[in-house]
Amino acid sequence: MAKIAIIGAAGKAGSRIMKEALDRGHDVTAFVRNASKLDNKNVPVVEKDVFDLKADDLKPFDVVVNAFGAPMGQEHLHVDAGNVLIEAMKGAPDTRLIVVGGAGSLYVDEAQTTRLIDTPEFPDFVKPTASNQGKNLEILQGTEGIQWTFVSPSATFALGSRTGSYRTGKDQLLVNSKGESYVSYEDYAVAVVDEIEHPQHINERFTVVSES
Repeated sequence: MAKIAIIGAAGKAGSRIMKEALDRGHDVTAFVRNASKLDNKNVPVVEKDVFDLKADDLKPFDVVVNAFGAPMGQEHLHVDAGNVLIEAMKGAPDTRLIVVGGAGSLYVDEAQTTRLIDTPEFPDFVKPTASNQGKNLEILQGTEGIQWTFVSPSATFALGSRTGSYRTGKDQLLVNSKGESYVSYEDYAVAVVDEIEHPQHINERFTVVSES
């Protein structure tokens, strides 16, 4: 059993990661700005803004999941929140950070020269979020002294069903056997909790695609 803190536990990704972790018997604490937005009223809650978190807040946990979602028009907060957590993690070296990332920074070609965000079909309205999540990844890759994992979804990241059937990759966009780059929030949560239980990607990024 791991002690897990989930920042943004009321959001789409955070709530599903929390449910998956609880269903597997982990000790989960929800970190939220507003506890009234949490559907699950049975978990311990810390009502605190991500920007106020310090090392002492994170030290008690084995894993901290950053599922913070920046509002439209304030996408730079992905970088700001990421930097706050990096500083806090430096004072909690035994705690591991798992970041709910974006797909925009994944490469779409074998030579890894073109990222998804650079392709013509990438929606303009998603670009600010994607570019700032990509910056968060770059900063993590240049940071020493902390343990982190950045988890990129597939191009289509949507509410769906928990099949438990998924594949992982590193820095390239994946497609499933139907040729679709798709992962449900529920399968993404399975992959995150699997990574918590059996760490495979310390200090690196991986991506996940739903197979069924």
